[in-house]
Amino acid sequence: MTENYWWALQILSEPASDELLSWALQAQGCQGTASQIEGGQLKICGYFAQSQVSEARLAEMAQYFKQVAADANLSLSEVSWSAIREEDWASSWKDYWHPTEVGDRLLIHPDWLPVPATDRIVLRLNPGVAFGTGAHATTQLCLVALEQQLAQPSAHPPTVADIGCGTGILAIAALQLGAGRAFAVDTDPLAVQAARECRDLNAIAPDRMVATEGSIETAIALAQEPVDGFCCNILAHVIIELVPQMKTLTKPQGWGILSGILQRQVPDVVEALTARGWQVVQRWQQEDWACLKIVRSD
Repeated sequence: MTENYWWALQILSEPASDELLSWALQAQGCQGTASQIEGGQLKICGYFAQSQVSEARLAEMAQYFKQVAADANLSLSEVSWSAIREEDWASSWKDYWHPTEVGDRLLIHPDWLPVPATDRIVLRLNPGVAFGTGAHATTQLCLVALEQQLAQPSAHPPTVADIGCGTGILAIAALQLGAGRAFAVDTDPLAVQAARECRDLNAIAPDRMVATEGSIETAIALAQEPVDGFCCNILAHVIIELVPQMKTLTKPQGWGILSGILQRQVPDVVEALTARGWQVVQRWQQEDWACLKIVRSD
C-alpha cells in the first residue's frame, strides 16, 4: 500500500483506562488518537503510518496494551486494527472533538465549527494528521500552568520554547496569553506542518512563532540567546534525557513547565532535575498525570 495509508488500531476497554491507554499509545509511536464512550465501554483508536509499522509489530503492540491494562488491574476486552486512508483519518476523529474550556481564560476550538461569543481567549486548532487536539489531560495541565505563569502583564514579554510542540497549541497559547515570541520544535514533520497551519489559523506572524523540525538543541539554536521559559509535554523518559540541556535553553531566572508525566514517574523526573540544578516549585495533577513547574536553583 502507498504512504497515504495508515493503521487504525482500536482498543476496547473500561472507561477508567482512557488516560493510561492514551499514554501507552504515545509510548509506542502513535501519531494521533481519538476516543469515545459507547455503551459504557471505552473505544480508543490510535493511528500508525503503514510505512513505519508492520502488521507483525501491531500484533506485538496488542500484547503490550493488554499487559499495561493488566498491570493496572484494568479490563481490556479487544484490540484490533485495519487500514485507513490518510484523508479518512484526518476527518473521522472530528466527530469526537468539541470545544473545550481550559483554566479560567482559554477555549480550545475546532476550526471547522463557528466561533461562539465568548470572553475567553480562543485557540483555533485543526490538527490534521498530527497528534494534539488539546483534549488530553497532559495538554490541559500545561495550559493551566501557562495561564498562571503568564497571568501578570510584563513590560518585557517573555520568550518561550515549546519542545515537542505537536500542533503548537502550547506555543500559540503562550503568545495569546502575553508571550512575545515562541520557538516550537518537534521531531515529527507532520506535527511541524500542523503547528504552522494552526499558527496561521490564529493569525500569528511566522516571526513571532517559529515552528521547525528538531528537538531542544534546535530550539537553542533558533532562539540564539536563552529564553525566559519553556514547555515540554512529552513522555517522562524523554524529559529526563533532555534535562542536561535545559539550562542552556533558559536564562538564569528561567522556568519550565513539564507534563506527560505519570504520577508514579514524578520521583524519577524530580531526581533528574534536582541533580542538574532545577527546583520543582509547583505541581498540578489530573487523574494519573502530573505537571511540574520548575525554576533554576542557581
